[in-house]
Amino acid sequence: MLAYNFGAHHPMNPQRLELTARLIRELGLFDLPQVSVEVPDVADEASLRTVHDASYVQAVKAADEDPEACDGTSGFGTDDTPAFAGMHSASARLVGGSLAAADAVLSGTVQHAVNFGGGMHHAGRARASGFCIYNDAAAAVQRLLDAGVKRVLYIDVDAHHGDGTQEIFWDDKRVMTISLHETGMSLFPGTGFPNEIGGASASGYAVNVALPTTTGDSGFLRAFHAVVPQLAAAFAPEVIVSQHGCDGHVDDPLTNLRITVDAQHAAAVAVRDLAWQHCDGRWIATGGGGYNITSVVPRSWTLLTAVAAGADITLTTPVPAPWRTYVAERFGREAPSLMGDGSDTWWQSWEAGFDPNENLDRSIMATRKAVFPLHGLDPWFD
Repeated sequence: MLAYNFGAHHPMNPQRLELTARLIRELGLFDLPQVSVEVPDVADEASLRTVHDASYVQAVKAADEDPEACDGTSGFGTDDTPAFAGMHSASARLVGGSLAAADAVLSGTVQHAVNFGGGMHHAGRARASGFCIYNDAAAAVQRLLDAGVKRVLYIDVDAHHGDGTQEIFWDDKRVMTISLHETGMSLFPGTGFPNEIGGASASGYAVNVALPTTTGDSGFLRAFHAVVPQLAAAFAPEVIVSQHGCDGHVDDPLTNLRITVDAQHAAAVAVRDLAWQHCDGRWIATGGGGYNITSVVPRSWTLLTAVAAGADITLTTPVPAPWRTYVAERFGREAPSLMGDGSDTWWQSWEAGFDPNENLDRSIMATRKAVFPLHGLDPWFD
């Protein structure tokens, strides 16, 4: 999976995956009896075409053979998403991981599945964007639908709007996409506002919470719990697919939300609980963005894996000394000593009241007013 590599100076350094796997292994999660580790196949072209245009897949394959000929027409060959030799198979392998997760959940052999190498949520039907070539999360959702699942809830907590996944299912009311992200007024891709609610045949099935910059932990969790559980209950999904980009962290170099690993962990727990409440536990989790590769990404996605595995790894669990030594020797950086950041993640329930003078509360209310009535919910009280 490290073959998904845009080059040494690109923010999406594939070593974040190696460091995550190494930390998971050091903490013993791969060795738990309830955990199986699978090697992802390269998704075949038919699977890719379930969410991408055939012409786009061919363009990716052509760029794979001649990266220098790319002019950015299909979204790759740009500074954000450079073309590189092997890009088709590398990108399709990320899709293969999420398809394997979907197949395992469909078969009933597992209730939870994690592909922390996935979460390429900016890729649309016919374009690459924002470091994303093929949209593995969308492919997993479509695999579920094609197998007869009637309703899939997609939850995206990456700092960037999940625009590609939203686009792919824009007019499909079998899928509800909920994205909580930094406002497009300050962050790529500049979309994801509350008035983006879905197509004519699926009005109310695209949901966007545009969070103000510097929202922080309490604001992020307040927004999540003011929107997601209510809509999940109204939608009654059969499976949840979630994207856990950890680039909203205070130490991430590309974003401004200023949340911590502790809040990201709390979101993972909340998504898992929703899966148990509505889907008999059926939950597929992916990774996503995350550009502080030594101190943030590995801890966040290891905690996500621990939540899915039901493992006793908490925010106060020490980071294993061998892993910290490896980071120091390999990257010359000091790694955190604990899995969490020691943050106060208390948040005030929406039911306790809202303040119209607060930017966060105005953002939450804008989303609730745009979508809640379309599902029989009251934006003021539900």
